[in-house]
Amino acid sequence: MICPYCGFQDSKVVDSRSVGDGIRRRRECLKCGARFTTYERFQAATFSLIKKDKRREEFSRDKLMAGIRKACAKRPVSHQDIERLVDQVESDLHQMGRVEVPSSAVGELVMKYLKALDRIAYIRFASVYRKFADVESFKEEIDALLKGHSSEDRDTVAQLPLIPDEAVQPKVGKPDKKVRAVGR
Repeated sequence: MICPYCGFQDSKVVDSRSVGDGIRRRRECLKCGARFTTYERFQAATFSLIKKDKRREEFSRDKLMAGIRKACAKRPVSHQDIERLVDQVESDLHQMGRVEVPSSAVGELVMKYLKALDRIAYIRFASVYRKFADVESFKEEIDALLKGHSSEDRDTVAQLPLIPDEAVQPKVGKPDKKVRAVGR
């Protein structure tokens, strides 16, 4: 391992630990003595994506991560949540056991997991992925999303409502001030 401080080509491993789907190693440079951390992750055999225009393209975890980050921009979604989502999509793709996978399968998996993670990010991703032709098709997707969640489900999703429930409900009861009719 090359030392990031002095560029020396040899180091020793001081500590190793399992983290998630990989290994974290603490290393020490044999020349300058500086310590640094490296992460190793298992990389399964790569596969190709078959695009809509029949082109083949090698699967890129980074490209998938970038697309999901754009959909989750300015949303309460942590970097770890995005990492887990990408890990799950990648795992599902490897479980298919195919060398070539249609890109539509990747898009559908991402939408499935985004829908459970953050509905706004889901709509953002769907608007790009499905290339809505008009406002009506966009509205249909939102309506389908809303029908999929009852009011009880909405309370369990970690998202704030656009309009609080108490702001929508009319106030019932006596008026605050009494109005007295003035005679002639």
